[in-house]
Amino acid sequence: MKTLHVLSSSPFSDDRLSSCLRLLGHGDGLLLCGDATYAAQPGTSHAEALAALQGVALYALDEDIQARGLKLAANFQQVDYLGFVALACQFNKVNTWL
Repeated sequence: MKTLHVLSSSPFSDDRLSSCLRLLGHGDGLLLCGDATYAAQPGTSHAEALAALQGVALYALDEDIQARGLKLAANFQQVDYLGFVALACQFNKVNTWL
């Protein structure tokens, strides 16, 4: 079952990103929003770990990227809120990492 994982916590504040990475499967998607978008910065260990994933689509919420003045690693696709809704409909299941 294809799952969209939504992560909003900073990769520097807890281990939710690491836990999420262990559960991601082929065909899944990962959407970073809020402070989780810091993990999508090029050249960081988090971005490198995400780039190594096979068969996982990577997304970041455009509004949060811009609000933090971040650059996005090339393997991420920026989506707006309408894109977020479209992703939620595209995947069989949505798992929010609270």
